[in-house]
Amino acid sequence: MLCDDSTVIRGALARILEADPEIEVVAKVANGQEAVNAIRDAHVDVVVLDIEMPVMDGMTALPLLLRADAGVRVIMASTLTTRGADIALRALRLGAADYIPKPSTIGTASDDSFRRELLEKVKGLARQRRRASLPSAPKTPLALRTAPAFPARLLAVGSSTGGPQALFTLVQGLGRALSVPVVMTQHMPATFTPILAEHLTRIGVMPCAEARDGESLLAGRIYLAPGDKHLLVEGSRSALRARLSEDPPENFCRPSVDPMLRSAAAACEGRVLVAMLTGMGRDGLEGTKRVVEAGGAAVAQDEASSVVWGMPGAIAQAGLCHAVLPLPKIAPRLLEMLKGGRA
Repeated sequence: MLCDDSTVIRGALARILEADPEIEVVAKVANGQEAVNAIRDAHVDVVVLDIEMPVMDGMTALPLLLRADAGVRVIMASTLTTRGADIALRALRLGAADYIPKPSTIGTASDDSFRRELLEKVKGLARQRRRASLPSAPKTPLALRTAPAFPARLLAVGSSTGGPQALFTLVQGLGRALSVPVVMTQHMPATFTPILAEHLTRIGVMPCAEARDGESLLAGRIYLAPGDKHLLVEGSRSALRARLSEDPPENFCRPSVDPMLRSAAAACEGRVLVAMLTGMGRDGLEGTKRVVEAGGAAVAQDEASSVVWGMPGAIAQAGLCHAVLPLPKIAPRLLEMLKGGRA
C-alpha cells in the first residue's frame, strides 16, 4: 500500500514497484485515515507511509495500522531534513520497520539509487513478514569458529537495510557502559546520522555521537560514522583514535563498513569484536576477514530476524563467524565475549 497526499509521488512510487514482477501495489491512498480504512480489506505486507498529510498524518496513522494488522511492515517516507529524520526515527521506535528518504521531485524518484533502495526495503520486509508466518524450515548448519580467549579492545558494528531498528535493539540489549569503545557504520544519509546518534543515546546507557576526526575513542561510548564519510580507527597499544575519510565509496557506500573494519584490525592488532547486522550486499565481508585473520571474532544476525541477510549472510557463509544469532540474542553474546571467555 502506498500512502501519500501527492498524486505525483504515489504514481512515481507505483511505477517503480509495479515494474518488479514480485511486487503488487494493492492500494494507493491519500492520507492516514484512508490507509487505516483500506488495510482492513486489502491483503498488505508493506505500507509506504508519508509523514505529513492532511486529515490524518503518518505518525497518527502508524499505531492504528499496527493495531489493525500487527504483522504489517511500515516504511516511513521522510523528507531529507533534520525534522524529517527525527520524526522517521521516532516512528521506528514506535513500531515502524524502516524509513526511506522521500523524493522531492519526480526526477529524484527515478534515480537508480532511490529505486534500488525502495525495492530492496519493500521486498526484504515482505519476505520477513512471510517468514514470520511460516513454520521454521530446517537450516543447513553453518561452520562456526571458536571465539578467541583474549578480550577485544573494540566492538565494531556494521548495518544497512533494516539497520536503525536493529541498532535500537542491540544498544538496549547491551545496557551498561562497556569496557571498550564501540564504533558503528550504518549506511545512511548525512542528514540522518546525527539524529540516529541522538536516538541511540536516549534509548541506551552509553552516549552516542557522530565520530569527530582525531578524537580519542573512549570505553563506554559509541562513535557513529557520519553520513558521507568513512570512519577509520587509528592507534597503538595504549590509545585509539577516530579518523574520518572522504576516500571514494566502497561497495557503493560511504560510509562503508569495510574500511572501518580493516583499519580497526590493524590498529587493535586483531583484538576486535565484529557485530554484523541486517543489510543488503556484502559490505563488511572483506573487513571481517581481516579482523578474523588477525585474531578477532565476529557475530552475525541470523536470516530469520534480518530484513535482508546480505551483509550478515556473507560473513556467515564465508565461515568467518563465531556465532550466528537472532537479533535479541546478539547483545548477551557480545557481553559474554567482551569478558574474554570463550562464549
